[in-house]
Amino acid sequence: MRGKLLFVAGAALGYVLGSRAGRARYEQIKTVSGKIWNSNGVQKSVHDVEGFVQDRTPDVADFIGEQTKKVVRKVSSKTSSNKGSQIS
Repeated sequence: MRGKLLFVAGAALGYVLGSRAGRARYEQIKTVSGKIWNSNGVQKSVHDVEGFVQDRTPDVADFIGEQTKKVVRKVSSKTSSNKGSQIS
């Protein structure tokens, strides 16, 4: 979903910047995109996503912290066992 949204936004931006239609077409696109962005449906979706992200942020932070600890322990144990098997 995020990728599609970024693609559409990038395509629209590229069209506006690369367009030879001039200022009038730019203003028309700007007006239409502003109406879409400010529509009730889009703003409701934005609000829902913001709430979802705020609810999930602590869970994601905990998950990343735990996974990082696991990786550090694994790397540390491999490093320790490799030092013992090296010939001096």
